[in-house]
Amino acid sequence: MQKIKVQDAVGSVLVHDLTQIIPGETKGARFSKGHKVKKEDIPVLLSMGKEHLYVWDDVPGLIHEDEAAIRLAKAVSGPGIIHNEPKEGKVNLIAEYNGLLYASEEGIFELNSLEYIVLATLHNHRPVKAGQKIAGTRVVPLMIEDKIIGEAEKIAAKYTSPLLKIIPLKKYKVGIVVTGSEVYHGRIEDKFSPVLKSKIENWGSESLEPLFSNDDVSMIQEKIKDQLKNGAEIILVTGGMSVDPDDVTPTAIKELGAELITYGSPVLPGAMFLLAYLGEIPVMGLPGCVMFSKTTVFDLVAPRILAGERVSRKDIAKFGVGGLCLECPSCTYPHCPFGK
Repeated sequence: MQKIKVQDAVGSVLVHDLTQIIPGETKGARFSKGHKVKKEDIPVLLSMGKEHLYVWDDVPGLIHEDEAAIRLAKAVSGPGIIHNEPKEGKVNLIAEYNGLLYASEEGIFELNSLEYIVLATLHNHRPVKAGQKIAGTRVVPLMIEDKIIGEAEKIAAKYTSPLLKIIPLKKYKVGIVVTGSEVYHGRIEDKFSPVLKSKIENWGSESLEPLFSNDDVSMIQEKIKDQLKNGAEIILVTGGMSVDPDDVTPTAIKELGAELITYGSPVLPGAMFLLAYLGEIPVMGLPGCVMFSKTTVFDLVAPRILAGERVSRKDIAKFGVGGLCLECPSCTYPHCPFGK
């Protein structure tokens, strides 16, 4: 590129967007790439602090920031992600449909370790909506060596899964078993299953009619089997998850022959959470906090299961950093640090 004075730029074509910032009013491209500079533009450019402009001088091996950003966006994007046209050198990556964002933390770190490369994303495993911005990418200089972008493309290509992808939540039949003598005998109203039904349907799955059980291991197991006969593909067992003598839900699930993944999670609220698998069927034991708190460990684990993932003990253990909910008066999850 050649640098020329603004006063000598009339008739020249801009090779990049020129941003104008007016504090408290606006920030955006005042002159776009491809604009042909006119005499009346000179005072505006000077007011923007632009005393010199770059004129493109075609040099082999260098590519423009817009081309670089588009190539980066294509390199990191997997299923469910589209991108817009470059604006001020940046390309935004957009969710094509609702789902769960899967972001390769290792791959993104390696990519950003390259000089001049910028890829900023939302957190891994974040629920996203269609049309939502999930990442932005660009390069730092106006012109960049083609070989640097080529290296970035090689980094993205070496991973078995795209660095960024959206996995839609599948539709499951979810069977609920409500435990507790107080509910079973009608002493109090069941307020747990309506909370779960609302969450399940919000995620796009179907909630089967809930079944009720006394605090009895055999009865809990029979109700779980009944829900399986009803076609349940996921089982939720509510209550009976603490250390009280009558809390036998974990025992019932384990003695049913389920593979126990974890009883306990480093998440507050949600420490007494249980996850097990009856073959391929996930079984979750849900503590009382799921009924009372707006967001809990259930909101972190369930979407990943609904995305088709088999959640491991290691996955649960990773929740420890970020697993403390601040229990804000007005919950803004997932726009907060919980579970990140």
